[in-house]
Amino acid sequence: MIEKLPFGRTGHSSSRILFGAAALGGMKQERADRVLELLLRYGVNHLDTAASYGESELRLAPWLRSYRRDFFLATKTGQRTAAGARDELHKSLERLGVDQVDLIQMHNLVEPEEQKLALGPGGALEALVEARAQGLVRFIGVTGHGTQVAKAHLESLSRFPFDSVLLPYNHTMMASADYAAEFESLVTLCQQRGVAIQTIKAIARRRWTEGDTQKRYSWYEPIRDDDALRRAVRWALRRPGFFLNSSSDATLLPTVLAAADELGPAPSDSEMAADAERLEIQPLFVRGVSDRI
Repeated sequence: MIEKLPFGRTGHSSSRILFGAAALGGMKQERADRVLELLLRYGVNHLDTAASYGESELRLAPWLRSYRRDFFLATKTGQRTAAGARDELHKSLERLGVDQVDLIQMHNLVEPEEQKLALGPGGALEALVEARAQGLVRFIGVTGHGTQVAKAHLESLSRFPFDSVLLPYNHTMMASADYAAEFESLVTLCQQRGVAIQTIKAIARRRWTEGDTQKRYSWYEPIRDDDALRRAVRWALRRPGFFLNSSSDATLLPTVLAAADELGPAPSDSEMAADAERLEIQPLFVRGVSDRI
């Protein structure tokens, strides 16, 4: 069974692999049910979805009718105004078939102008705090992509005591001195405040190129080499207290879960560098070049 740790200050012990339910967005229900069965086998007890993940919330709804009490349920809103966030949250609750989610996250809140709007008067945060007071949500988090995300999360945490953050973390991105320094500053603050740290893109290989002919189950190409993928998962989980969201490519979920289940010594930086060279792994985000999805 995959190790469980306190999810920040929420009082919930979450499996260190959080199921990234974006993987269900384009699936039929029968296929989604088979994927979700894997979670029970490995003891995964934390679901992470979003209003923008296609049919993901709808695919989870039948499952939640039987297993709601067994899972910490998180979703996200990308709306920046109070009215928009309020409406989107209520639609998510309806689609999920639940009266409450454990965690509502402000989705990809990185751009300064969007932060100003979402965190200010009449912004999305206002609606989420209201929803928490009404018992529709229990906790509030913030997520993001790109190389500016750690700095953005620090700004968000200076404005509101978010319960969780989510951002990219892999060996290739941490090779950037600027990103690594900002990431570590964020980690220090989160650990001081008991904010849960969720990581993404652990098994990313690179962005797709025009010549790629493989089937695409995510917006980036993942690592498919079995040994390298397992090392990438173990490297991401080497940090105490970190959680890893699984990829939107559900074909890789069994290997990700197995790697976390058999978690042993973390690979060395030299092993990770060798994988990067052999597989031509590239950072998904480069400051000033490719900071958006």
